[in-house]
This record gives sequence, structure tokens and C-alpha cells, in this order.
Amino acid sequence: MNEDPSIQENLYQLSMQLGNPLDRGTIEEIYKNAENLLSHIAPAPVTLARVAGVLLVYRIQDSEAEELVWFKDQIEQCTDDEEVEETIESLHRIDTL
Repeated sequence: MNEDPSIQENLYQLSMQLGNPLDRGTIEEIYKNAENLLSHIAPAPVTLARVAGVLLVYRIQDSEAEELVWFKDQIEQCTDDEEVEETIESLHRIDTL
């Protein structure tokens, strides 16, 4: 996968908007984690960005480890971008219950 600096910049901007600016090293770590989670498929840049964004929110919210493990497990089981997107969308539905 080719690194996309615009995704990392957007992650940095998002962390600032959420009131918890993260340093560039942490942003790069989140980006690499997203790449690794998606290494079994060829994700579109938007899918990579969305997964990285979810990981960023988990980091900022200091979410429970079980939630993060569940999300990563779900992503690793996805076979294409569409399944990844559906998994991300399901997070929003679960949060509203």
C-alpha cells in the first residue's frame, strides 16, 4: 500500500477538532495500524481513511480494550471494502441503541 499523507493530515486535523491533538508519531501509528488491519484486501483510500478514523476515535475516547479488539477482529474478517464499510456503519447503529 502506498502511504497517503493526506489521510494522516486529516487524522491530525480530526484529533484537533475532537479537542485532543495527537502528535504526528501517534497519527502515523494509527495509520499503520489501519494499513495492517486491511493488509488482506486492497482497500480504497476512503476505506483506509475510515478505518484509521475509527481507530483514532477509539484512541481519543480511551475506549475499552474489548471494543477495540472486537472492531479489529471484525475488520480482519472482512473480504472487501464493502464489508469494511458495513462494519463501520454497524458501529453507528450499535452506538444509538
